[in-house]
Amino acid sequence: MQDSAGATYRVTPTKVVTGTAADVDNSGLERDAKEGPQIPVFVWSTLTHEGGKAMRVGDMDDDLVIKTSSGQRTRALIVLLGQAKWPNCPAFDSDKKLAAGRSERICTAFLIPEGQRASAVELTQGYYKEPLEWPVKS
Repeated sequence: MQDSAGATYRVTPTKVVTGTAADVDNSGLERDAKEGPQIPVFVWSTLTHEGGKAMRVGDMDDDLVIKTSSGQRTRALIVLLGQAKWPNCPAFDSDKKLAAGRSERICTAFLIPEGQRASAVELTQGYYKEPLEWPVKS
């Protein structure tokens, strides 16, 4: 985010969809035995660049977190070289730059323990501020 220092943007979560274990099986991801069974949560957001230098889309969604029904927090799943495919959550171009006034609608995938549900989408604001929180309605 160094090249867009001082730029401002807005993140607006618009939809949260919980997937199934079958989605993980069909995604191409290998299950991690130590993590236990997990299910995906897909968060659709609108990212809006509000002012300053052009920003990478990937710099605007870095701080999204899912909070689960047990209070656990998890960051977005990092997928390298297309190793996971989610039919209802297309990959986005994280290097695409948005100029001020432009928006992009994206989907971000998270994995949470099976048996839990997403209770909120949070946007972290560093160590000294409480995160912004959008409750997820069941």
